[in-house]
Amino acid sequence: MFAYYARLAARSFRRNKVLTALMVVAIALGIGASMTTLTVFHVLSGDPIPDKSDRLFYVQLDPGPRGGYVPGEEPNSQMTRFDGEALLREAKAERQALMSGGGGTIEPDGSTLQPFSIDTRWTSADFFPMFNVPMQYGRAWTRQDDDGRARVVVISKALNDKLYQGGNSVGKDIRMDGQSFRIVGVMKEWNPEPQFFDLTTGSFGKDEDLLLPMSTSMDLKLGSSGNMNCFGENPDGDSYSVNAPCTWLQYWAEMDPGKADDYRRYLENYSSQQREAGRFERPPNVRLRNVMEWLDFNGAVPSDVRLQLWLALGFLGVCLVNTVGLLLAKFLRRSGEIGVRRALGASRGQIFLQCLVEAGAVGVVGGVLGIGVALLGLFAVRQQPVDYAKLAHLDGSMLLLAIGLTLFASLAAGFLPAWRAMQVTPAIQLKSQ
Repeated sequence: MFAYYARLAARSFRRNKVLTALMVVAIALGIGASMTTLTVFHVLSGDPIPDKSDRLFYVQLDPGPRGGYVPGEEPNSQMTRFDGEALLREAKAERQALMSGGGGTIEPDGSTLQPFSIDTRWTSADFFPMFNVPMQYGRAWTRQDDDGRARVVVISKALNDKLYQGGNSVGKDIRMDGQSFRIVGVMKEWNPEPQFFDLTTGSFGKDEDLLLPMSTSMDLKLGSSGNMNCFGENPDGDSYSVNAPCTWLQYWAEMDPGKADDYRRYLENYSSQQREAGRFERPPNVRLRNVMEWLDFNGAVPSDVRLQLWLALGFLGVCLVNTVGLLLAKFLRRSGEIGVRRALGASRGQIFLQCLVEAGAVGVVGGVLGIGVALLGLFAVRQQPVDYAKLAHLDGSMLLLAIGLTLFASLAAGFLPAWRAMQVTPAIQLKSQ
């Protein structure tokens, strides 16, 4: 029966080529525009570490001055070196990582390559198991390396390919900014999007090719990248010193979600102790957010992307309304044919199914073209000067969504016209004939 309805639909298309083309184009444009924006939104709003995003918490304290304090206001988004190192030593969570973005110049040894700049990360040993960093060769450094300020590094696959042609470079030395470091590990391709663990250096499209112990970077006085907020008098005159009143570090803690309240109380007690010691001037004001809460708070999905998504869905709705009108015109124009079929024994349900199959066929053709329009739209997005541009690709899950959306849209558009068509009264149509 379905094959018979499909043949009737094909015959109808040939009789009304212009009307069919208009419906196909309407659905194609609606699906194309909506899938373009849905794909971008999907990429930007996804969970970057789904297997443990509820176990990783971003820690905030409030070491700011008394002046300008407003009770309940949001504390600084980053941490001072003193507080970060103190929390790291006390290690009250299962794992904890202190970090900052950085940069350096690689000086290839015995190579035709010229010195080149890379983005780096200064962090602590727990960074690797906390964030599920995959290793291709070797291992991460240890907490003992942190304590000993060891000159060890873990490099990215891209940097390893560039310097060592993809071979096992563990144990070799690499020079950066005039200093020599021993490679203990090489990461596999790893670049979570968005880069949730440090939003100060950009949320998307940032590749960090070398990771170095935070303690070593402080010992060598390596600079950092990202934001720095200084307040009060600095007795050392160095923004990176232990006692500098400057927030510039990110601190993450891993724990069971059920222990988050206990850890929050620990942070409040720590803040009270620092206030009694004269370091903190404000009452305890802490925040503890998991990965998705932290991304939502920082608006990791740009507001213009959300607006474009709603506009595209609205445009899809307009296209469907137009398709409904065209299908109504097409089906009601064939009222005489439908009346004859009813008089020959076709039930209302059969008329309804026939019209729905025809609407679905229009939707399938329009959906296929719509996926092509979406691919062109995503190509255009990748040409834009935004940090998430290179991520705009139609993956398998979004392709399935496109197919599902196409079927839903075509059947939804065909429901009312098919229902109206099955209401045609045979006697009136036969009399008019």
